[in-house]
Parts: sequence; structure tokens; C-alpha cells
Amino acid sequence: MPVKNRFAELLPQITEWRRDLHENPELQYDVHRTAGIVADKLRAFGCDEVVEGIGRTGVVGVIRGRHPGGKVVGLRADMDALPIVEQTGAPHASKTLGAMHACGHDGHTAMLLGAAQYLAETRNFAGTAVVVFQPAEEGGAGGKAMCDDDLMSRWKIDEIYGMHNWPGQPVGKFAIRPGPFFAATDIFTITIEGRGGHAAKPQEVRDPTVMASHVVLALQTIASRNADPVEQIVVSVTSFTTSSTAFNVIPQRVTLKGTVRTLSPAMRDMAERRLTAIAEGTAAMFEGAASVEYERNYPVMVNSPEQTDFAADAARAVSGDCADAPLVMGGEDFAFMLEERPGAYILVGNGDTAAVHHPEYDFNDEAIPAGCSWWAEIVERRMPAAG
Repeated sequence: MPVKNRFAELLPQITEWRRDLHENPELQYDVHRTAGIVADKLRAFGCDEVVEGIGRTGVVGVIRGRHPGGKVVGLRADMDALPIVEQTGAPHASKTLGAMHACGHDGHTAMLLGAAQYLAETRNFAGTAVVVFQPAEEGGAGGKAMCDDDLMSRWKIDEIYGMHNWPGQPVGKFAIRPGPFFAATDIFTITIEGRGGHAAKPQEVRDPTVMASHVVLALQTIASRNADPVEQIVVSVTSFTTSSTAFNVIPQRVTLKGTVRTLSPAMRDMAERRLTAIAEGTAAMFEGAASVEYERNYPVMVNSPEQTDFAADAARAVSGDCADAPLVMGGEDFAFMLEERPGAYILVGNGDTAAVHHPEYDFNDEAIPAGCSWWAEIVERRMPAAG
């Protein structure tokens, strides 16, 4: 099945939906307008069930095939934007200062709505399609919130599929990989206490800026000297702040913040253990003290082998091929859904655009027919109608 003709017909309408969502971005769980639009459209399409408020502001739509039996297949899209000031200059640019769809969730939502409209019209499958629109993917763990609200068991979902646009990949072309795909995303805060004083009298102080500087450098040895070189790990210090802003005062305290990205439980455990030991030991070496707060956020996102093969076959049916995707050290809270049910996550090309999370990024509407067709192919191929 190449791109379905129906999606070529629907492209202007779906593009209009997408650009409206882009103009009106909403953050985290505060996606009330977006969720309301999604729910209204699902009802207008004739979905058999539409439920709002799952995972606080998530929306679930149920579409039953015209033939009984079969699986229950979930299709998931994310709805939230990012706290970024848009710089695209597009006619449909964000109307909300300080918020923009810089990751393409507007496109994901619009494509899944298009697929839902088609599936509700045709119902050419034996089983049930459950379309899942989740809030708060960008750091709020909206996927976990929906799972905690019994998403999987309430709708008896057997397996679930997700999709993300990918700048730099040809428009409408797909890529996927089995097993670990997106990294676990942990965060840390290290507070280093010294003894502050006058900058002209360093002999009387225990300088936490020196301690913190050594900690920043020493943390790089986690990747270079503690991790197996064939493993993937990122340890990044992203914030260095002191308790003083005066040019002639050595501060009492320095706070470091950052992130750790890993692709295996063993590497995750090692990173947390070594980060804590390095921070505490380095501070103690300079007669200071360090306290570490380490928070495990999104887990590693792991594609199930069987469902990955199936998703790749569906992609090849739509676009002619499906490439091997690279490992990604970014995080994705679809990981929580894949911990509860088998499934797969695929990338669809966004073309030569700015990278996601960049103020000049915009979702490429030319990818809509391929994305919608892949969703539809997943349902119709996984739950074929009786002959």
C-alpha cells in the first residue's frame, strides 16, 4: 500500500488542523484547548468512544472495525509544546510568547487525527483501534500518567505504536531499530558547600568554586574511564551557579545541575554510583562537602523485536523502504507505554529543516500523507479484515 489517496484528499484539511495547533501551543499538562479540539474531532468522526481526562488531560478514542474479533492496537501521539520563543517567521507562527511547537507534536497530533478520521470512515479491519493523545511528553511524563490511569488495561490494549518526525531524514521516509532506541534521561543536582570569604584572602576560605570546577572535570571520567567504550553514555553538567554574584566574594555554596543519558540498566546504575562518589570525594579532598540529588526520569525506550519488524514492513509498504535508525541519546516517555505493552516507535522524515527543540524548527506538512498512511497500515495490516 503506497500513500493512500484519501490522505492526499485530506491533506489541506489536516494541514489546517496542524497549523492551528502550531499557532496555539500549550505546555505540559495545560493542553486544554488542544485536547478539546482532539476530542471534538474524534466525536465528529464517529468514534465509538471518546474519553477525556486520562492522565489528567489526555484523550482516548476507540474505533471498532467492521469485523468482530482481532487485537486491540493502540496508536499514540503527543500534544504538548515547548517553552521556546519561536523564530520561524511562518504565517502560522505561535501566538503565545514563550511557547512553540518546536518538536512537531502538532504534526503528530494532526497526523493521528487524520488516521482516526480515515479508520472511522472505512473500518476495514477486524479488531479495535485505540487512538491515544497524551499530554506532557516534554519532561512531564504524561505517558506514565496515562498508564497510571489504567490506559492499557481499561481498553485492553494488546500492543501500541508511536511515531516521531525526524529532521535530516528525507520527507516521508521511515527509520526504526529494535531493542533500546531512545536513552534513559536522568537529572542531578550537586550542592557543594565550602567556606566563603573575601576573594583577596583565599587562605581563609574553602573555595567551593574550585571544588565544583574539579567535580565538573572529574565527572567526564565516568564516560572515559568507567564505562565500557562500546556502551553509550552522556554525562553533561548544564548549570553552574554560586551563592554570590560579587566580584570580590568567594561564595559559600555552588550548585551544579545536569543530565545523564544511558541505554542499559547496568550503565544507569554505574553512572549514578560514580557521580555520587566523585562529587562527594572531590569536595572532601578540598575540605568541603557535597550532597547529591539524583532523579531517574524516563526509562530507556525499548522497541519489541516482533512489533519492530512489523512496523518496518508497514513503513516499507507506505514509502518503499525503511532505514536502520541510529541510537538516540534523547529521551522519549513513550518508553513508559512500551514497558507495559509490546510495541514499536518509528521515525518519519521531516526533510532538511532545523533540528527539533530549535526556535527555527517547524513540522513539515509534506510528511502528513506518509505518517497518516503508516498509522492506517498498522491497523489494517495488524488486524486484517475477514475475507
